[in-house]
Order: sequence, then structure tokens, then C-alpha cells
Amino acid sequence: MATPADRLPSLAGAAWLNAPGVRRVFAAVARDGDETRVIGGAVRDALAGLAVRDVDFATTALPETVAARAADAGLKAVPTGIEHGTVTLVVDGTGYEVTTLREDVDTDGRHAVVRFGRDWTRDAERRDFTINALSVDAEGTVFDPLAGYGDVTARRVRFIGDADRRIAEDRLRILRFFRFNAQFGEAPYDAAGLAAAIRGRNGMRALSGERVGQEMRRLATAPRVLAAVTAMQDGGILPVILAGVACLGPLARLLAFEQAAALAPTASLRLAALGCRVEEDAERIADRLRLSNAERGAIRAAVAAARQMPFPGEDRLARRRLYALGPGTYRDAVALAAARRDGDVAGYALLHDLPGHWPRPRFPLSGRDALAAGLGPGPAVGAALRDIEAWWIAEDFAPDEATLRARLREIAAA
Repeated sequence: MATPADRLPSLAGAAWLNAPGVRRVFAAVARDGDETRVIGGAVRDALAGLAVRDVDFATTALPETVAARAADAGLKAVPTGIEHGTVTLVVDGTGYEVTTLREDVDTDGRHAVVRFGRDWTRDAERRDFTINALSVDAEGTVFDPLAGYGDVTARRVRFIGDADRRIAEDRLRILRFFRFNAQFGEAPYDAAGLAAAIRGRNGMRALSGERVGQEMRRLATAPRVLAAVTAMQDGGILPVILAGVACLGPLARLLAFEQAAALAPTASLRLAALGCRVEEDAERIADRLRLSNAERGAIRAAVAAARQMPFPGEDRLARRRLYALGPGTYRDAVALAAARRDGDVAGYALLHDLPGHWPRPRFPLSGRDALAAGLGPGPAVGAALRDIEAWWIAEDFAPDEATLRARLREIAAA
């Protein structure tokens, strides 16, 4: 049942709705009898008092009409999802997705066959959650055909209509249910939605790793990620997603460490804490979630290095590890070590800050220096440099360049 119009606030004065790019899209598309509205996340977040990021539009105009009108208005039109009715209009470097109203003809749990329509309520009914079915026109009038406004104000995530049916249409909605609860929700999990997600969990095995990985990255960095993955673990969903056993305790300790060290969350580090004990786990997670090569390498390096990280107070060893690993891997490894060990969170935060007050030194000698000191070309050059570097590290990097060169001359003379 739709929320009565007199109970809905107006967004007429919203800065994001009156932004030049948004107004230009409205002006280009909403004409000749076609209606155009902003729909979904922007409306949800605006009504919840959150910052609005991406602005997406829905329209009764057909995709080819949208593209033609954009060209008439001097806007670039990119057919990013033309088979599903989506054209992206680019205004001053910012992309705005404009999607024709749709109705599902057939679904297989991964893809939908759609037909275009002009009925706003039918289009809303094919969406996932009530909080994502609100829309607003250019004048700021809010439309709520499925009573989602109450869920927005309560921060409650609820499927539209029958939860099992929504999930059968697209099994990725199981992950979106938990992700939206982690990002947006504050109310207890909707019982019907949670039960349907648990019942449908095995269907997620057919989803592509790319789609699952995209959702898991966003879920991993959400404010209430721990509650979400705990519910997923309890419902038998997380083992399906990760293809292995999850580690809720390390993730909880990592979150505490992030707070103590004032760190911004990163998806790769949180996924490493959640799913990786050894390097082989990093490969499994990366394959399952189709992580990038950079993400795979960062997780594997941090997992391997975490076992060798010092405890708080072992400053000399910390400097050696920082020198060996470099600042990025060192910081990730400290964070994972803190996640794996019960103990001094504040102490690990100090270890993590080491690169900020102890710049990683550079070993000043090279093969050219060894040759100049009198060593002949060959394996002796590398052996001498390794011997001196090991001594320099063992001396806690204290010997200066002159001392190192003197030691090199001694080795050459010998």
C-alpha cells in the first residue's frame, strides 16, 4: 500500500536535487509527455538524512528516445545497459544512469528478461527492497507506492512483497539483504527476509564470482559488518560465499584495532581477517570473489607476514620487519597480527604507526661500490653486500654510510 502523499516530506530544497547536472538530465529527458524521476538510493539516503552519492533516474521514455534527447541537449549518451533499458548520460564528467520503466517477463535467478512499460508501481514492484522503491520528481515531490518511507525512517531492510519470490528472481539479493543491513539498517533483521535468505542460500553457488565479490567488498567495509557476517554465519550462508570456514573472532578484533588506530576500513584487509589463516586461504578467497591481482597479492603477503610480526614493545624487531616488508605490507601485517592475537590493541596501534615516525632506511651500498672497493666481478660482490647489509640490520641500522664503506673495504682487502 502506498504511503499517503500528505505523510511524505518534500525534497524540493535538497542541494543534490538542484545540482546543475541533475537539472540538465531532468530538462533533457522529462519532456513530450514522458515522466522522469530520481529513484532508489539517492531518495532513500536523502530521506534518511544521509549524504547522497550516486543519482539514478527512471523514465517512461524508451532508451533510444533518451539517447536522442540527450544528443539534442548536448549531452553524451553511453548505452551501458541498453538491453535492460539503461543509458548513462554524462554531464561535466559525471555519469547519471537513466533507465526506462520495466516489468520482468522471465527470470532464472541470475538474469531477467524485461519489457519496457509506463507504470511506476509495476516498476517499483520488481525492485528488491521497499527502501529502494521510492522516487522523487524534479519539483521534489516524493512517491512511495510500496510504503517504504516507514522502513527508511526505521532503518529497516524489508523485501518487496514475497521475500522468497524476490530472491528466486535474483539470488544475489541474499547478499544485498545483508549488505544493506550492514550499510543502512539499524532495526532488527526482518524475520521473513532472513528466513528466505537462509532457505535460498544454496542457489548462490550459481552466481558469478564477480557479482558476489562486488557485494562482499561493499559489505566488508560497511559500519555493521560484524553483525551481518555473524547472521550469515549462523544461517549457513557465509560458508557458501567464502567456500570455507569464516573467522568471526579475528574480524571483531580487527574492527577494534581499526578504531584504536583510527584506520579507514579496507575490503581486502577485512576479508583477509574474515577468511584467511594461511596463504592458501588467500588464494581461495581471491578465486571465489574474483579479486584483482593487486588484492590477491596484498592479502597473501599480509597473511604470510602476520605470523612473523613482533609483539608490542619489540621495537627493534618491528624496525627489521618494516625494512623487510615496506610500509604497506608492514601495516597490513600488523593489523592482521592484532586481529589474530588477544592482547594490547593500543600497543599494536603504536607498532602500526612506526612508518610514520621511523622512515624506512635505504641500504646505501651497491655493486658499483663493491667494484670500486676492489672486489672483482662475480658472486663475491653479491655475497659481500649481503653480509654487510645483514650486519647493518643486526646493528639496528645504526652504522652510517662511512662505516659501511669501511667494512666493505675490509672485506675486499681480505
